[in-house]
Amino acid sequence: MPAEPAKFSPVKTFQVMDENGSCKEDDMPRLSAEEIRKIYEQLVYARALDDRILKLQREGRCGTYAPSLGEEATQVGSALALGKDDWMFPYFREIGAHIVRGLPMHLYLLYWMGDERGSKIPDEINNFTVAVPVSTQIPHAVGAAMAMKLRGDKNVALVFMGDGATSKGDFHEAMNFAGVFKSPVVFVCQNNQWAISVPVSRQTASETIAQKAIAYGFDGVRVDGNDVFAVLKVVKDAVEKARNGGGPTLVECVTYRMSDHTTADDANRYRPAKDIETWKAKDPIERLRKYMKLKGILDDGYEKIVTDRVGRQVDGDVRNAEAVPAPGPSDIFDFMYEEMPRSLAEQKNAMLAAGGKKE
Repeated sequence: MPAEPAKFSPVKTFQVMDENGSCKEDDMPRLSAEEIRKIYEQLVYARALDDRILKLQREGRCGTYAPSLGEEATQVGSALALGKDDWMFPYFREIGAHIVRGLPMHLYLLYWMGDERGSKIPDEINNFTVAVPVSTQIPHAVGAAMAMKLRGDKNVALVFMGDGATSKGDFHEAMNFAGVFKSPVVFVCQNNQWAISVPVSRQTASETIAQKAIAYGFDGVRVDGNDVFAVLKVVKDAVEKARNGGGPTLVECVTYRMSDHTTADDANRYRPAKDIETWKAKDPIERLRKYMKLKGILDDGYEKIVTDRVGRQVDGDVRNAEAVPAPGPSDIFDFMYEEMPRSLAEQKNAMLAAGGKKE
């Protein structure tokens, strides 16, 4: 009798709120009207700041930037599931998650303007720094989760990644380690359908990304990434499972990158225009607006208040970032080591002497 190959059941996509704003009330996370308004405001702020940074780049006031248009619900919903003492490990497209976690957003702007001082996270915020190399943040998160477990902390690490990261060795090594040692970590994959110009169909032969977790001995869940309520519920369940010793979860958030990969990319060269129109109908902010109108918690007056307030916030972020004095030439020496070695001090003094100064 021939050997039977292993078979996996298809992973269903979990959804709470459809494109018309209608909700499955039994699946809704417990949220007050004020909490829902707060979520809406965070989504709007994320999109407005993202759009402003894109414009700044086009004006030459910011460096290469990775927009997040259309992915706000995945970021905001996931970050809302974390506690203050939990750790978040972003890649390079988590503007909404940083907003939720309380990062002063002029620092985020400063980073994309090419100033690494924007990477100095305030001590009271447990966010790791932006990771541009694809997938390197994933083992970092697992390591932090293991450290918390060994210390007896009840905290969790959450790491974001794109679908392209699941093709890298870092992803698989981290997943394997987390599964073996039941690390308190949640892997959140923003499956936005494209890894630069490569579609997800060319990234993996798996029917879903979520099912990859099965090979490593833990749960994989697939969720509508444009449904902020579904993302919040699924990620919150995964965070609490990890916190209580249940080990890791891989959450695949199905969303779409409605903008270019970065400002150095032109998605029109490889992406069908009709796909954009299809996904515009699934817009995460518009979907929430429809829900809020149905529930009577959003009207034109409130919407204008939010738009005006967010506009002022974004203006302030830009002003604060551009008001930071430029770094000096000595900084590259002063902040390389805790104690400057003699060889570096000599180089610094040689540089200063050449400029007519000496320390």
